[in-house]
Amino acid sequence: MARRALKLASWTSMALAASGVYLYSNKYLDLNDFGAVRVGRAVATTAAISYDYLTSLRSVPYGSEEYLQLRSKIHDLFMSFDDTPLGAASLAQVHKAVLHDGRTVAVKVQHPKVQAQSSKDILLMEVLVLAVKQLFPEFEFMWLVDEAKKNLPLELDFLNEGRNAEKVAQMLKHFDFLKVPQIYWELSTKRVLLMEFVDGGQVNDRDYMERNKIDVNEISRHLGKMYSEMIFVNGFVHCDPHPGNVLVRKCPGTGKVEIVLLDHGLYQVLTEEFRLDYCHLWQSLIWTDMKNVKKYSQRLGAGDLYPLFTCMLTARSWDSVNRGIGQTPVTATEDSEIRNNAANYLPQISHLLNLVPRQMLLIFKTNDLLRGIEAALGTRASATSFLNMSRCCVKALAAHKKKNTHSFFRRTQISFSEAFNLWQINLHELVLRVKGLRLASWVLALLCWLLPAPH
Repeated sequence: MARRALKLASWTSMALAASGVYLYSNKYLDLNDFGAVRVGRAVATTAAISYDYLTSLRSVPYGSEEYLQLRSKIHDLFMSFDDTPLGAASLAQVHKAVLHDGRTVAVKVQHPKVQAQSSKDILLMEVLVLAVKQLFPEFEFMWLVDEAKKNLPLELDFLNEGRNAEKVAQMLKHFDFLKVPQIYWELSTKRVLLMEFVDGGQVNDRDYMERNKIDVNEISRHLGKMYSEMIFVNGFVHCDPHPGNVLVRKCPGTGKVEIVLLDHGLYQVLTEEFRLDYCHLWQSLIWTDMKNVKKYSQRLGAGDLYPLFTCMLTARSWDSVNRGIGQTPVTATEDSEIRNNAANYLPQISHLLNLVPRQMLLIFKTNDLLRGIEAALGTRASATSFLNMSRCCVKALAAHKKKNTHSFFRRTQISFSEAFNLWQINLHELVLRVKGLRLASWVLALLCWLLPAPH
């Protein structure tokens, strides 16, 4: 208990890193890593499968004769079952198995006692946050407790995770590069989830991609398209895209590059008002419309702190936001400046996080995780990624306008306007590509002139 309290205190002291700003290191804070959620239990998970299916293992000691008897019953369910987990976290771990019909499956099993212990951990977290509030009245951390109370029950229900997986697979079925493992409901419960086994390398593993001839720029573009569609068009957002949950591979059958999206326990559902304001804000940021940047930042709750809000959202300096985030590439100097100055704004960041809608908190977290992937791939904040975001914003705003009019003429007018805006984006992208090719040819010509020809 003391160790868990110490861990909770440590995480609470770093809570503001969840805003999207680095604090003291390049690692991002994951809201799911609080002790209230990541309780870190290394237990006999293989036996827990039998427990959940057979409802008889809660008090069985690991390695006992009764444990071994229950362990043998797993063979009634599986032709083979790997005891060594493929991956483990503090809520669950995943094993590879083969069903009697020959299907290879991944078996995600919740650790025993997580359900019972989680409420105690949240209570402890609440006490620590209140203690911090007494010591530092300017820091507001209660949103952490509220988010944990809301999200933890959802993450502990694996049937909810399965439903989310099927929903996002249907929602993004037009993306042929996206693979969401199929759920096998007949052997799934609230604590055990069976799904199709899909192998691949982590999305930030450049060595894996080089060995398998996977283009990192293609992966980055696909990831941007996928999340832009989730956020701006559908308002249903996978909020845990850390590298362990996003795999890449070449499809065994076709050889096409695929992104495999795992762990669907935590999604944020955006209200229509929030989603449309967020669309308008990103459109304004991409096209450097500072009047509307202020307007829509304030509509999203930022108030007079809208410059800080946009810097947190884009992970760019205010100077870069004013010059155009699509026009000025991210530099190491700018990144270093943001990290070094973050601590100076902790009170303002704390206040801002209490002003914005709760939906924004998981959006901040998701943005941070995606930026971490882009940084690892060396593809961060390219102009193409902003143009893909802009396309989704145009489509989302047009769809909303069409839905709210019954006039055929007005709907036709909206469709033409949408097509024209998309054409402008495509033209802009073409110009950027031509400039890039011209620059590349100039560099090549310069190198040929500077370097002596081989003898």
